[in-house]
Amino acid sequence: MKVIDKIPKLSTRPADAHKGNFGKVCIIAGSFGMSGAAALAGRAALRAGAGLVRVATPKSVLAIVASIEPSFTTIALPEDAAGLISARALNIILDAVNDNDCVAFGPGIGVSPALRSVLMSLLGQEKLRLLIDADGLNNLAKIKGWPVRLKAELILTPHPGELKRLWSGLFREPVSAKRQNQAAKLAQHTNSTVVLKGAGTVVTDGQKIYINNTGNPGMATAGSGDVLTGVITALMGQGLNNFDAAVLGVYVHGLAGDIASERTGQVSLIATDIIQALPDAFKKI
Repeated sequence: MKVIDKIPKLSTRPADAHKGNFGKVCIIAGSFGMSGAAALAGRAALRAGAGLVRVATPKSVLAIVASIEPSFTTIALPEDAAGLISARALNIILDAVNDNDCVAFGPGIGVSPALRSVLMSLLGQEKLRLLIDADGLNNLAKIKGWPVRLKAELILTPHPGELKRLWSGLFREPVSAKRQNQAAKLAQHTNSTVVLKGAGTVVTDGQKIYINNTGNPGMATAGSGDVLTGVITALMGQGLNNFDAAVLGVYVHGLAGDIASERTGQVSLIATDIIQALPDAFKKI
């Protein structure tokens, strides 16, 4: 595989630009008790430059999500008795897919048969640019043979535990001891871009590979992955291809974490500190 060390860049914004020029993105996230995941991903997408961000979330938590950030809009989704997105949400979600440039699915959504049904419908959407993270990956791991039915253009962003769950449903052999090999095999088998998170995050599409060198242990905090989801989705919406969006997203997310740790120290760093540091990170690059 070709090793990539050059960080992609966004194009300069024209003077006559409007919000439609910088991507309409939809983030399907949240559940009862997990409203913060949806809000973090949505706010991060805004700070990463998306022109219009829509957060689709269960109706019962919509007011909480909307109150955290007034700059994104929200879509109320039907839910089940546990506060998870229900199968009745599918048509609303598909309408949102058709009205947006890219979609993220997973932060804080929980795991259920209904969510797997929704996810299978998303996987079957031709030309859909879809990022799957967190509980989206945990639902995906329970769907047998999903790569055969895949038509969407995927970015998968697992941490090591999520990768092992995906691996056990796709391969008979044990997980490789080398992170680069893990990510590359998953990317090649699923025809996806894979972001294997952790120290030295690995980004690969099965042909090219990038090893990230930004970030610090303070970023091992709840919500950090939701922020990364928002950042990469925003970069997809601004026209970067999936691999370049993932590389730039991982790099700038880690750089923002480094800037934040200089302000707060690693022990006190939380996910909102990373979002607050994104403007300085983008200015640095």
